Amino acid sequence: MTDVPSDIAIARAAKKRPIRDVAATLGIGEADLVPYGHDKAKISADFIKSLQGRRDGRLILVTAVNPTPAGEGKTTTTVGLGDGLNRIGRQAAICIREASLGPNFGMKGGAAGGGYAQVVPMEEMNLHFTGDFHAITTAHNLLAAMIDNHIHWGNELGIDSRRVTWRRVIDMNDRALRDIVASLGGPANGYPRETGFDITVASEVMAILCLAEDLKDLERRLGDIIVGYRRDRRPVTARDLKADGAMAVLLKDAMQPNLVQTLENNPAFVHGGPFANIAHGCNSVVATKTALKLADYVVTEAGFGADLGAEKFFDIKCRKAGLKPDAAVIVATVRAMKMNGGVAKADLGVENVDAVTAGCANLGRHIENVKSFGVPVVVAINHFASDTEAEIAALKAFAQAKGVEAILCRHWAMGSAGIEDLAHKVVELADSGAADFRPIYGDDLSLFDKIETVVKRIYRGAEATADTSVRQQLAAWEEAGYGRLPVCMAKTQYSFSTDPTRRGAPEGFSVHVREVRLSAGAGFVVAICGEIMTMPGLPSKPAAETIRLNDEGQIEGLF
Repeated sequence: MTDVPSDIAIARAAKKRPIRDVAATLGIGEADLVPYGHDKAKISADFIKSLQGRRDGRLILVTAVNPTPAGEGKTTTTVGLGDGLNRIGRQAAICIREASLGPNFGMKGGAAGGGYAQVVPMEEMNLHFTGDFHAITTAHNLLAAMIDNHIHWGNELGIDSRRVTWRRVIDMNDRALRDIVASLGGPANGYPRETGFDITVASEVMAILCLAEDLKDLERRLGDIIVGYRRDRRPVTARDLKADGAMAVLLKDAMQPNLVQTLENNPAFVHGGPFANIAHGCNSVVATKTALKLADYVVTEAGFGADLGAEKFFDIKCRKAGLKPDAAVIVATVRAMKMNGGVAKADLGVENVDAVTAGCANLGRHIENVKSFGVPVVVAINHFASDTEAEIAALKAFAQAKGVEAILCRHWAMGSAGIEDLAHKVVELADSGAADFRPIYGDDLSLFDKIETVVKRIYRGAEATADTSVRQQLAAWEEAGYGRLPVCMAKTQYSFSTDPTRRGAPEGFSVHVREVRLSAGAGFVVAICGEIMTMPGLPSKPAAETIRLNDEGQIEGLF
């Protein structure tokens, strides 16, 4: 593994096929593509519409344990598994999210996989790609501008400027924009008010694009966005402001899924990018459904650990889109288990079987949770060179005791050849018919009870708490007809609790909901818990400091 070139070197050496040839493997004709250069393209809306009536392939979810600084490799495993399925003779495609510029220039790095399990063109995917995020940002901020403009020109709708809830967004980590005062400078600039920015991936417009079925559904959902309230607390929508049509126009091209390829020239749909710690963490419904009509097996991922991404994939995306997953893969590493078992990052290279066993409690919790949705599970052990046979055996033994198989995967170093065993197991599970998918709560449960169900059943907390104002807000939304919506939990990704330092499998804690936001267009209620922020900040040494163009004009430091 140590002899493998860097991710960026591997990506640059890739022998890419023309995107029309990759599309042809799925039966997509050149006329049905909207090309963005030679190696990426969007799939036309007319072609997607023509697929109605075709049977669906099998849907495989890749999720993971809670992320640690040791690394897990969920996207890498998603890419590797897609290649592995094609290697064993199955027609497969993958569906992943687009990368946000904020983390790329902050600390997370790229979102295209790694080693010999990558999606290319890697650099373009991690930067502006096909412009989807810019379109989402612009549509979101157009609505914000129209709100302030409406108030400035007489406020016919009677919007209470103190109760405008629609913030602005930017695809960058910038803590200085979290809370601001806008419209300073006198009457010509409007009425001053407090507002702020979120990161684009937290935008309701992002969620809407990722959950909409088609352009008509997109415009309907955009119109349903609640931007604020009148003095009598009646809501004001984007439709009231006549903003929905122009927003849909800006998003027309962004609504079409992007097609690229893996290093092994297999098809990859890359579309949408909500984060799982502050949004619903899944790629677009239209990309997933399109892939299911074209491939026999579709491998998709959900962000961060299964307590966030998988829960939202099941309870929001699958519920709303009518998807029924056939199997799930939980990615774990020996290194992550050791960190969950109390080992410091500097000591991860030293064998410690006891720490692996202790840390597996985190994996065990995720196995139980995913099983509770009625989906069969397999564990993928993403191999690192420092892993010892005894440590790997301990992880496998733990999984076996939980009634699932853990399979060692070497796709990072070997590509599809290193993940064949997992591919065979996934086919076995997906084709078995064992899946009996069901969300963990019903639509009729109250909004707060839905929050508490996730806290108790998924996080294993003792209770959910909230101030009276939050409970009253939830009750008001229920009275207004929004009580049947699912909930989208915004919390730290590093722990089952809201304390990012509590690794492993803590239980008996309280989860405090400090704020709730109604995403009426997307179709869920966001519960903001603990110290989680919808606008991240940059670290003390942001990755942007080392990103540059070298003498050959190539990008360095991005990955």
